[in-house]
Amino acid sequence: MPHFLDFEKPVAELESKIEELRRMSEPDGINIAEEVAKLTEKADRQLRATFAKLTPWQKAQVARHPERPKALDYIAGLITDFTPLAGDRAFADDAAVVGGMGRFHGRSVVVLGTEKGTDTESRVKHNFGMARPEGYRKARRLIELAGRFGLPVLSFVDTSGAFPGIEAEARGQAEAIARSIEACLEAPVPLVATVIGEGGSGGAIALAAGDRVLMLEHAIYSVISPEGCATILWRDAAQAPLAAEALRLTADDLIRLRLVDDVIAEPLGGAHRDRDATLHAVSEAVRSALTPLLSLDGPALKARRREKYLAMGREALI
Repeated sequence: MPHFLDFEKPVAELESKIEELRRMSEPDGINIAEEVAKLTEKADRQLRATFAKLTPWQKAQVARHPERPKALDYIAGLITDFTPLAGDRAFADDAAVVGGMGRFHGRSVVVLGTEKGTDTESRVKHNFGMARPEGYRKARRLIELAGRFGLPVLSFVDTSGAFPGIEAEARGQAEAIARSIEACLEAPVPLVATVIGEGGSGGAIALAAGDRVLMLEHAIYSVISPEGCATILWRDAAQAPLAAEALRLTADDLIRLRLVDDVIAEPLGGAHRDRDATLHAVSEAVRSALTPLLSLDGPALKARRREKYLAMGREALI
């Protein structure tokens, strides 16, 4: 059975009954197929009603769903002939940031992503998607490599934020993030970023300061996590639902504030319920975003990018 979130309990109960019926042999006088069809329709209605009125905190839970496709899933599904490239050529390789070269719809690209992992072992390996300085230096190295060879950059962002450990700070975490953002802004090639789950703080912006920033319908993108915000403001992480409301972190909020360029619709119930449909939707959205950028040269791209980010917030200040 799939993993259900707390607010999905009514759907979980219905789908559990459907599964039980499917396992039964058909008793005399009972048409199991008909009962299954009725319950399936009811579950679909319940799911639609639930997801039509998600709160920001509930969207944050969907964005963090353990079965949601991760960066490596998108790379495997969208990128052919992928060759991973490791290390920052200064300290070490950081598994939280994955990257390399491959082909997207037949075009050579450099691809980057923050990877959270899918089980306990892989989550520990990838440090739950929280990169250290060497991860951001690797990202910078690959973006500069893309610039030298004239290859577009695609990034898939899913992180609660950069790793806050003392060893990361000792190795220059803030500087590494700033340099990665600088590399994004100065890249002489198109850069299309997609927030696929969580987009947390500078750890996300380091890979997402692109020409076009896309965001999945139930992803979140914010300067801080709801729990972190609640801890700072109220000294109580339990106030996270209230913080999520105030942070304006949903795709609807961000497209209205013009902080992202497009929102990619997800299958009913979230990206994890139909991975193939999600991958197809992301593939088409990234291709649509990338295509018009390919005709622009480096100076034009950098000028547009500069204006894009300088324009953010201007209307709010008037």
